[in-house]
Amino acid sequence: MSFLPEALRLHREPLEERMAAATGHDALRALERERVGEDGFLALLSPAAGQHLEAMAGRARDLTLRRFGRTVSLFTPLYVSNHCANHCRYCGFAAPNSIPRSRLTMDEVRAEGEAIAATGLRQLLLLTGESPARAGVDYLEDCVRTLRPLFPSMAVEVFPMATDDYKRLAAAGVDGLTVFQETYDPDLYAELHPAGPKRDYAWRLDTPMRGAEAGLRVVNIGALLGLTGWRREIFITGLHAAWLMKRYPGVDVAVSLPRMRPHAGAFQPASPVSDRELVQAMTALRIFLPRLSITISTRETPSFRDNILPLGVTRMSAGVSTAVGGHAKAGETGQFEISDPRSVDEVCAMLKKRGYQPVFKDWEPLEASA
Repeated sequence: MSFLPEALRLHREPLEERMAAATGHDALRALERERVGEDGFLALLSPAAGQHLEAMAGRARDLTLRRFGRTVSLFTPLYVSNHCANHCRYCGFAAPNSIPRSRLTMDEVRAEGEAIAATGLRQLLLLTGESPARAGVDYLEDCVRTLRPLFPSMAVEVFPMATDDYKRLAAAGVDGLTVFQETYDPDLYAELHPAGPKRDYAWRLDTPMRGAEAGLRVVNIGALLGLTGWRREIFITGLHAAWLMKRYPGVDVAVSLPRMRPHAGAFQPASPVSDRELVQAMTALRIFLPRLSITISTRETPSFRDNILPLGVTRMSAGVSTAVGGHAKAGETGQFEISDPRSVDEVCAMLKKRGYQPVFKDWEPLEASA
């Protein structure tokens, strides 16, 4: 069982032609349905649906309130290593980039965790570059055990692992996994990943499945918007999320919508995504998959994050540093530049002003409360 055959089938499909043929009436018909199928989702992503963005926003707002209420879960990333074996053309951590490389000691990991915990946050995303030789499973397991007393909920965004390795991390205290396919186009994927273990498209594509089979509670996927046409990428992302939901009904499937940001290196987005287009992508996803968790990160500006909050957002990052050791001390080169530098307190104040409840913790391991 794998999503790979479906991804390859969709790669051969003339999706852009189907979207170009969709009409505004097709989008309206999709909005009128209680449950939207694949064709309706495609219509909502079409250029013609842009004229109905206000109606899409209204439907997305209603579905989000019905399912999630006026709550937003907050988390922050903790970068523990920026060593990387990959040659991704678009990433600041890529091996060919001449940046300072470092890996935190367990004392430094603890200091970072204590600095983050002091803000009130209890949900953490642990990140590294993809270098199993420098920051492998043993190291990550030590990090998780060090941080476990401070954070009841921890996710990882690291190199793709085997199911048994995810089981090890789950036993240590990890309950979530974030892995971006970057692009679902296998030809473009090969071009953008010329060397390193990340070059294996199929292994990466099935990573969320392996995490779900290891018993992780949350699996978060996404494409890096700006590498190629966003409509195709969001369509396949949505179908990938739906595939995971069907096969793992006990797993909270989430999607992030990262737009490319400046970073170390010269790569520039081939297909920039406008604010209006990102709103269309997010509202279409919400209408297609009402139970989907949707994350908007600090890649986006404060004003944009604030304004799209009601349209489907369920998770936001706050108090972010993308540099190794950037919470307890001045960090080095980050993976990318953030656009929203607000502290946790400032993000919480914004949410409360808009009538939302910031959620610092929504999960407690049973053994911790026994």
